[in-house]
Amino acid sequence: MEKRAFFSSKILPYALLLPQLAITVIFFYLPASQAVWQSFLLEDAFGLSSEFVGFENYRLLFQQPEYYRAMVTTLVFSSSVAILSLSCALLLATQADKQLRGGEGYKTLLIWPYAVAPAIAGVLWIFMFHPTLGTLSRPIKAMGIDWSPMLNAKHAMILLVLSATWKQISYNFLFFLAGLQAIPKSVIEAAAIDGSGPVRRFWTIVFPLLSPTTFFLIVVNIVYVFFDTFGIIDAVTGGGPAGQTTTLVYKVYADGRLGGDLGGSAAQSVILMIIVIALTAVQFRYVERKVQY
Repeated sequence: MEKRAFFSSKILPYALLLPQLAITVIFFYLPASQAVWQSFLLEDAFGLSSEFVGFENYRLLFQQPEYYRAMVTTLVFSSSVAILSLSCALLLATQADKQLRGGEGYKTLLIWPYAVAPAIAGVLWIFMFHPTLGTLSRPIKAMGIDWSPMLNAKHAMILLVLSATWKQISYNFLFFLAGLQAIPKSVIEAAAIDGSGPVRRFWTIVFPLLSPTTFFLIVVNIVYVFFDTFGIIDAVTGGGPAGQTTTLVYKVYADGRLGGDLGGSAAQSVILMIIVIALTAVQFRYVERKVQY
């Protein structure tokens, strides 16, 4: 018999929802609405005076070649980080799901990097791969590679992708491992008895059953690379060299906080928000069709 909860007071359900609704309104809807309104204003660097200019900030924004370059950089960076972090996490989760001696210790060590703040993760990687002081840059130079992420845009992008991927692998690993452990072992054993090899069992049974977890992680990783990698970019390259690693979210900060263009920065944040919402909607509209619940 299905059990249902009943509230004696009609106010209590709304009172329980009020804290979450207040957090959502105060920390999401109000800042978002303020950014939309600010994108129609021309303000000085200190925000002391403002003038309504309509869509002028958007018009000027789409006339900047640097903005289109930031779009391309964001596309390359986000796709690289999402693919690498998901694939590496899935590989590690499949190995950690096996019966191994000291397996719990390995799982704990793989989860720990998620507790590191993005800025700290960026500092760790720049220390390891610093062209003169980095411990890992010396072996790279010993192989004849002129490693210089401070001056070479390709090297800087590689370093950013590696650091952002390392930061996100732990989160993806945790969910993939939970998804693997939720798959009934009897299904896999039945396939093994039928003669299916490990690779075939993974692609025909395990991976389709992981599709809800994979879909969830794709959405989360897209949001991560578009927003949460700001600290890593700021710590590792600062958008350089020559703006070659400036993504959309970092350009919002660079133009608004460093350049003093508050209206243009707000317009960029609105466009970035629209892009992420559109990508999420497309994923729910088309990618979710292939998910097997």
